[in-house]
Amino acid sequence: MDADDAATLVLPSVLDLKSVGGLHADLLAVRGRPLTVDASQVSRLGGLGLQVLLAARSTWAADAQPFEVVNPSEDFTGALDLFGAPHLEPVAPEPDSQTATDPNSVDARELRS
Repeated sequence: MDADDAATLVLPSVLDLKSVGGLHADLLAVRGRPLTVDASQVSRLGGLGLQVLLAARSTWAADAQPFEVVNPSEDFTGALDLFGAPHLEPVAPEPDSQTATDPNSVDARELRS
């Protein structure tokens, strides 16, 4: 996929029980494409909002697609700290079976050393 297939999703200011349904629908609409999530407008992040974002990050990794959170607001990063949640950094795609068993792959070389 090229850069034209990439999607950007701007998060709403409040990510709580009332907004996660819409967020989930927005995420489903762009599944299978590289995704940039703009968190600059977030003023309140609830537990369900965080859960949806963490599930999305895992889904994008399983689909071997880039997932990145950019421009996090202070309220967004503060909420992550309060939840004791991992920072929503991009996750490396899960290795496919060929890479995982390839003796010349970086992972296999590291295991031999």
